Amino acid sequence: MKPQHDAQHTAHFGTTVHTVHKDSTGYASHTASDAGLEGTAAHAPRTTDAPDTSPARVWRGERKTPGGKLVAVNVWREPDGSDADVVPAGEGVLRCRIDGDFFIEADGDAAARALLHAVERALERGEEPARAIAAHPGATLVGTDARAIGEAYRRALAAMRAHDDTSGDAFDGTSADTSGGAGDGAAGGVADGTSEGAAATVADAPAATRTPAVETDDETDFDARWRRLLDELVIVHDRPRPPREQMATDERWAREVAAGERAATLRLWEWSAPCVVVGRFQSIPDEVHGDEAAREGIEVVRRCTGGGAMFIEPGNTITYSLYAPLWFVEGVDVAASYRLCDRWLVRALRSLGLDVRFAGLNDIASQHGKIGGAAQRRFPAGQGRPGAVLHHVTMAYDIDAAKMTRVLNVGGEKISDKAVKSAVRRVDPMRSQTGMGRGRIIAHLLRSLREARGGA
Repeated sequence: MKPQHDAQHTAHFGTTVHTVHKDSTGYASHTASDAGLEGTAAHAPRTTDAPDTSPARVWRGERKTPGGKLVAVNVWREPDGSDADVVPAGEGVLRCRIDGDFFIEADGDAAARALLHAVERALERGEEPARAIAAHPGATLVGTDARAIGEAYRRALAAMRAHDDTSGDAFDGTSADTSGGAGDGAAGGVADGTSEGAAATVADAPAATRTPAVETDDETDFDARWRRLLDELVIVHDRPRPPREQMATDERWAREVAAGERAATLRLWEWSAPCVVVGRFQSIPDEVHGDEAAREGIEVVRRCTGGGAMFIEPGNTITYSLYAPLWFVEGVDVAASYRLCDRWLVRALRSLGLDVRFAGLNDIASQHGKIGGAAQRRFPAGQGRPGAVLHHVTMAYDIDAAKMTRVLNVGGEKISDKAVKSAVRRVDPMRSQTGMGRGRIIAHLLRSLREARGGA
């Protein structure tokens, strides 16, 4: 049976225009004017110099790991060429692309790209993604795993087959045999694509997708790490910057700390314009209603870390970044390192009388709802370089809920493990919880940091 489409949007994806149809099953389809997909395509994307004149329909399957992250697999047919390894698909061969709000901890950019490339190629060949993941020990998936990828792939194929059944097109490919996919959960709510619930590095995930066991997560050890860091930490309340400059500054400062060219720094941001910031591995057309963002004058930018899309308005947002030498998180796994990096922030917010706690892998919440979300990336050490961890957090001081829901695209699968129905209800801004002005909250955060290192 062909999926019943209940929503549609058109957006630019690199040099490609997709018409995206979403339905209640978690499937989506795209009609592309060419097959030049940006991001982690499993083959070299076409350019506008050599367009594909025959439109390609791209089918999308999504899977949200409970308490973790969303992964999506997009499948489409290409005319059969010289690549005999991939699965036949009707009049052509099957191609795959993976995106989502997951994270990858890797030895470098090339290792992260190689992991996704290998998984995409495995799916195209009808192989289990777990084998491709195991073959790349230098890169670790965080928040998703082989089973979730396999389930997303099966959903995309099911959508393609449903279309074929009604259109008469033939599809003779086979699904990758990836056992263990869980069923759909109940609908819930999220504002920015980040998770709330149990830690995303799932205990029963395949060994290749697990992060190393944390060596210690006790109060004494974390306090000692912070005392050492505060001795050298530079605290900056930055000037307002436009979105693209913010993204460039964030990665540049992290790389400078990694190279030993900049001291450990904590930067409180100021935004000069509204924007949507998407995660490193997300698909922009599937996260943002592009036409609505353009009408509102909202720029869409991509950050260098994973995680979900964030809706930013200058007066309604509080953002900070920590750029620390890699020793700060050495021996600490990803889930615990979020708690380590945000330790100062949680303590500062609790001193305002808020009942603040960590939620899931990368959320900060109170009993009233989510306050903010974090993302993180490690830059490796080597050849005399100390390496670095970049950790940043965006918190909602206030929120224009109506505008946010017009601009962001929050699908049913993304909120499948949430206990609430509304994306808006899940976020509880700090203004309503504290009754304080934004400037006063920022001043309190800065004062808390300086007091923690003895007034320096």
